Amino acid sequence: MATQQPSVLLVEDEPAQREVLAYNLEADGFAVTCAGNGEEALMLVDEATPDVILLDWMLPNVSGIEICRRLKTRPETRNVPIIMISARSEEVDRVRGLETGADDYVIKPYSVIELMARVRAQLRRTRPSTVGQRLDYEDIVLDSETHRVSRAGKELRLGPTEFRLLTTFMEKPGRVWSREQLLDRVWGRDIYVDTRTVDVHIGRLRKALCAHGGDDPLRTVRGAGYSLG
Repeated sequence: MATQQPSVLLVEDEPAQREVLAYNLEADGFAVTCAGNGEEALMLVDEATPDVILLDWMLPNVSGIEICRRLKTRPETRNVPIIMISARSEEVDRVRGLETGADDYVIKPYSVIELMARVRAQLRRTRPSTVGQRLDYEDIVLDSETHRVSRAGKELRLGPTEFRLLTTFMEKPGRVWSREQLLDRVWGRDIYVDTRTVDVHIGRLRKALCAHGGDDPLRTVRGAGYSLG
């Protein structure tokens, strides 16, 4: 099973623009979910937290600015990058968008290529493995391009599921992941797997990480889940 595609929620009420952007994002390797209005966007975020949100300012009923404000005040979505897309080009509008919590602001009409670059820039910050970056944690090194992992200079043997688990932990050291969150991130949102399966693979990952000695870097948080460090 390949590394899970980075997910993008595209919130745009103009069908033609939505179709063009979705096509280009999918061609660039993103898993795209689309919403045509703010209420639908909030519902989709509740169902599955995306890696990046592309958010049009001018939406029917609930504006993009209001959607941004709501998402940035929720603990579970506060750190999801939001790229605001707007025809409003005045400096005061850009400032308002950024002060509301948007991580980037793109003015219409925009270059699709540039927008893709901005999406990847946000992913480099929040999910570096999806853009081929090396991850380091203490004496553990994970190379997402070559799918190699080493600890204290010695190569480790990891199965594909254990590799994805370790990638998730190394992207956010110290964060506690529940079993359900790990199932979504590692196995995929549309696949049913018993939560006990997570425990089995965590056990395998622990064994692999300690194969050449060293302390177990994974922490079990009773009633909450697991974390790295």
